Amino acid sequence: EVPYAHDEICEAIAATVRENKLHECYIRPIAFIGAGAMGLYAKGNPIHLAIAAWSWGAYLGEDGINNGIKVKTSSFVRGHVNSNMTMAKVCGYYVNSQLAKNEAISCGYDEALLLDTEGYVSEGSGENVFIERGGALKTTPLTSILEGITRESVIKIARDQGIVVREERFTRDEVYISNEAFFTGTAAEITPIRELDGRAVGTGEPGPITKKIQTIFFDTVKGKVDTYGSWLTHI
Repeated sequence: EVPYAHDEICEAIAATVRENKLHECYIRPIAFIGAGAMGLYAKGNPIHLAIAAWSWGAYLGEDGINNGIKVKTSSFVRGHVNSNMTMAKVCGYYVNSQLAKNEAISCGYDEALLLDTEGYVSEGSGENVFIERGGALKTTPLTSILEGITRESVIKIARDQGIVVREERFTRDEVYISNEAFFTGTAAEITPIRELDGRAVGTGEPGPITKKIQTIFFDTVKGKVDTYGSWLTHI
């Protein structure tokens, strides 16, 4: 177990941001196994915690935030639910994401969409995914995906706006015929998907529901509105 309490970690994160005089930044706490026994069984080794924070800007680009990104369905798939602790943010598991991301970019796209072992949509290389059809949102259920904080925030915002949100499986052809689609994540924030596999999603531009949720989300994280003030830690 991580040898620090939740409150201690939160204060250390705040201190890291303050000491580096960062006004906008990405924060990455990481727990890792330290020196000791070699091999795959390292249960007795100490657990260390590091916190990094740096200015990053828009992960998928400012143009992506404003106008949407081009996405490729990856030839790599997300692992079976029993292949790993798939709901955990495990570093080694990101090799799968790197392969998918590298493939997408080398093919001229901005990001990858991964399917699961049964061919249903799973998530992006580092993001959860939502689609909109008939005024309702769909997002993949928490079976073999990362339980994203931004995903949870978007579900809350959408439902508070009277938008139906369904957590259920869907296929990539449903993304093709959706009106809107977007990625969510700590780094990606809320990034519209304007194209999948060379096919325009909806009009090929960010849709009204995506933009509405984007506006509320960004106003929240910038402290412009108090509706979700409990989500913020003031530094």
